[in-house]
Parts: sequence; structure tokens; C-alpha cells
Amino acid sequence: MSTLVPGRVASWRQTYWDWRAAGNFALGGSGTGVLLYAAVVSSTALSLGLLGAALISGGLLCVWFEIGRPWRALNVFRHANSSWMTREAIIAPLLLASGLGGPWYGSRALLWLSGALALAYLYCQARMLNGGRGIPAWRHPRLVPLLLVTGLAEGSGLGVLIQLLLEPDARPSWTAWLLVGLLLARVLAFVTYRSGLRTTGAPRRALDKLARFGRALVSIDALAAAAAALGAISPRYVWLLGAAGLICAAAGWSLKYTIVVRAAFNQGFALPMTPVRGSGTTHAGARPGW
Repeated sequence: MSTLVPGRVASWRQTYWDWRAAGNFALGGSGTGVLLYAAVVSSTALSLGLLGAALISGGLLCVWFEIGRPWRALNVFRHANSSWMTREAIIAPLLLASGLGGPWYGSRALLWLSGALALAYLYCQARMLNGGRGIPAWRHPRLVPLLLVTGLAEGSGLGVLIQLLLEPDARPSWTAWLLVGLLLARVLAFVTYRSGLRTTGAPRRALDKLARFGRALVSIDALAAAAAALGAISPRYVWLLGAAGLICAAAGWSLKYTIVVRAAFNQGFALPMTPVRGSGTTHAGARPGW
């Protein structure tokens, strides 16, 4: 009987997408969330537009650094019919123009246009990562709503923080409860995603990474939601609302780094049955690392 060598077929962590790819999802997701927040609260403050545009541009710059031959980056525009990355790239200049143009001209129409484009950009990002079919932690369908929710939560957290610092009188009081709701929604989306991943199956090391991080995320988001609620109830503790917004964004970035880099184990190789050499009987198959 031949010997199965697990080390040669077990899943291993991919190295093609590193912190730069995670940076695109982290900064781009937060930037679109900020622009959506500005559209929802009808704020024409230039600070929110600048922050959203800067974060999105920073994310795109991370991708540009990741490309082996960066001056061929324009080729990304050639596959709009099949690539979510191409669709993201097409939306990006329109989003940046409207995101800055709305506050600059004080145009509510441009503000709402930037919000719609921001939502489309965020969806493209979520589908782009979900398209990595060889990585079980990426291909699960519940990853898409998780990335959408965390992008909205991060953007709302940063939006609330900026308004508290620069224009506290212009911030609607209900935005604190919006942040609380999004923090709790992110916890629910993450728990649902991880539960679905355990059901469909994934490499043990990927599940372990997500389990360890998940315990911290749930605790952090619960504490941040409590702090935001206290800041909403009592003006004396409004500073807790800003702290909750900053923590919300930082936790979201850490979540994306965990999914994109630390839990990105491929599926490895599975054998439906263990082969034999010569005469003998076959044995049950194997899926090392699962």
C-alpha cells in the first residue's frame, strides 16, 4: 500500500495577497462607508469628502504597490464583463469625483450620487474577494454581507468621530444609534459567516484563526456598542461615542487582515480514496488539514 504524505497535499496559506491587498479592502471599505455616511446624514462638510477620498485612494495605492509591473495597471480596465476588480476600477474615478464634488459645490445631488457609487464600489470589493474560489474562507457566500456590514460600520464610526471633532453641532443625534446598530449587525454577520464556514468545511488552521479572532471581535464590538450607547444617552460621555467609532474602524481593519491574510488557507488536495501500488485493497480517502 502506498503511503499518503500529508505535508505534500495539506492546505497551505496563500502568499499572493498580503498586507497590501488587505489594505485595499480595509481603506477602500472604510472610505466608501464614510461617503455613504455623508450621504445619509446629508453632510456637505468637506472633511468627510476628503477623508473618504483619501482612504479610497490609499487602498488603490496599496493595490498599485502590489502589482509586479505597476505601469501595466491600466490593463485592469479590459475585463468589465467578467472581473469585479475591473468594475471597482471603473467606479473609482467617478466615486472620487462625486465624493469631493458634493462637498465642494454643496450639491446634495452629487452627495447622493457619491453614496450610490460608494455602495456599488463596496459591493464590488466584497464580490472580488468572494471570487477567490480556491480559498474556503473567501468563497463562502456569507462573506459578502459581512464585508458590506463592516464597511458601513467602519465608515459610520469614522464619520461620527470626524463630526464630533470638527462639526459637533451638525451631527444628528440618531447617528450614535446608527453606529450601535451597525456594530451589533457586524457581530451577527461575523458569527453567521463563521458558523456557515464550519458547516461547509474549511481547513482547521483557517477555522482556528477565525475562532481566536472572533472571540476578540465580539467582545470589542459589544464594548464599543455599549460605549456608543452611553455617549448617545449622556452628553457628558459623548467622547465615548468618538472612541467607539475609532475602535469600530480599527476592529474592521483587523477583521479584513485576518480574512485576507491570516485565514487564507487554500483547500489543498483531497483524495476520494487512498491509492495502492500493485495488488491490495484501497482505503478511505483523505483530506489533510481539514
